[in-house]
Amino acid sequence: MSTAPATREASRPARTEGRIAWPAGLAWALWLLNMVALAVVPWMDRLLRQAGRPDLVQLTPGTAFPVVAMVSGATVGAVLASRRPRHPVGWLLLAVALSLTATAAAAQYLTWGLLVRPGALPAARSVSLYFSVIGLTALTCIGLLLLLTPTGSPPSPRWRWLARVMVATPVVLVAVATLAGGPLDPRYEATGGPFDLRGHGGVLLVANQVALAVTTLAVVVAAGSLVGRFRRARGVERLQLRWVALAALLVVMAGVVVLAGLAIGAASASTLLSLAVGLSLAILPVATGAAVLRYRLYDLDRILSRTLAYGLLTLLLGAGYAAVALVLGQLAGRDSSLAVAGATLAVAALFQPARRRIQQAVDRRFNRRRHDAARVIEGFGARLRDEVDLDTLTSEVLAVATQTMQPTRASLWLRPPAGPAAR
Repeated sequence: MSTAPATREASRPARTEGRIAWPAGLAWALWLLNMVALAVVPWMDRLLRQAGRPDLVQLTPGTAFPVVAMVSGATVGAVLASRRPRHPVGWLLLAVALSLTATAAAAQYLTWGLLVRPGALPAARSVSLYFSVIGLTALTCIGLLLLLTPTGSPPSPRWRWLARVMVATPVVLVAVATLAGGPLDPRYEATGGPFDLRGHGGVLLVANQVALAVTTLAVVVAAGSLVGRFRRARGVERLQLRWVALAALLVVMAGVVVLAGLAIGAASASTLLSLAVGLSLAILPVATGAAVLRYRLYDLDRILSRTLAYGLLTLLLGAGYAAVALVLGQLAGRDSSLAVAGATLAVAALFQPARRRIQQAVDRRFNRRRHDAARVIEGFGARLRDEVDLDTLTSEVLAVATQTMQPTRASLWLRPPAGPAAR
C-alpha cells in the first residue's frame, strides 16, 4: 500500500524531463539548421566568383557584421526556447534568424537559377513568386517579438487584434500569390531583394504592396506598445524592460551613426556603419534573453556605471600616457626608452587613485542608489562601534536593511540567551 505513492512520485520527474527535452532538442535543431543555411551563402558566393559574376556575391566586408547579429539572435533564441519552451520570445528569435537566413539563401538560389545558369535549378521561378513572403515573415516575427516582450503576452487583451493581423497578412499573401501568379522580372527578383517589387505586376504587385504596408505599420504600432508597456510596468517587468530599453538605445545610436556617416560621406563609412548596426543588433537579442530569463536584472545600474567609469578611465589614462611620453620624449630624445618607461610607470601609479575617484563620481551621478547605500552602511559601521544598547541596535539594523535593500517587509530574530541548563 505504501509503495504506490512512491512509485508514482518517482516516475513523475522522468515524464517531466521528457517533456522538457524535446523542445530543447527542437530548438537546437533549428539553430543547427540556421547555421547550415548560413554556410550555404559563402559557398554560393564562391560559385558565383568562379562563374565570373563577383558582382552578385552577398558576403562582403560590409555585410559580415549583420551575420553576427543573426547568429546572436539564433543562439539566444535556442537558449530561451530550450529553457523556457512555453515562452514565445525564444521561438520568435529563432524564427527571425531563420527567415533572414532563408531570405539570403533564397536570393542566392534565385541569382544562380535565374541569371547565372537559367534553368539549372528546379523551381527557381516558383521560389521567386514567394520570395517577398519570406522577407515579410521576418518582418512579422519582429513585430510579434516587440509585442510579446518580455512577458510572452500582449500588454493587454485589446492588443490581440494586432497579433492576428500580423500573422494573417503573410498567409493571405501566400494565397494570393498561389492563385493569381503574375509576371515576374527575374533581374529584380534575383538581385533586388524581397521587397523590391519592380519585377511584379497586376494583382500580385498590389497584394505585395498592401501586405508590406500593413506589416510595416503593425511593426511600428508594436514598437509603440512596447514603449507604453515600459511606462506602465512596475516591479520585475520594469526591470526586464530596462534591459530591452538599453539595447534599443544602442540601436538608435547606431542609426544616428548611420545617418551621420551618410551625411559626411566618409570613405570607409559603409564598413563602419555596418559594424555599428551589426553590433547593436547583436546586443538586442542578448538583452532580450537576459530580460526573459531575468538574469542579473538588478545589475543594470552597476553595469552602466562600470562601463562609463572604465571608459572615462581609459580616455584619461590614454591622454596622460600620451602627454607624459611626449614631454619625456622631448627632454630625453625621441629614440630614448626613458619616455616609454616613464609614461608606463606614471599610468600604473595613477590607475588605482583615478579609478576610485572616477567610480565615485559616476556612482554619485548615475548609480545613486548604490552610492547612498554605501554611505548608509559606512555610517552604520561608525555608529556600531559606539552603541551598546540592544534595542537601539535592533532599530539601526532594520533601518539600514530597509534603506539599502528596500524589502517589502523586514524583521529581526534574536536568539534568547542560554539558560543555566545550557551552561
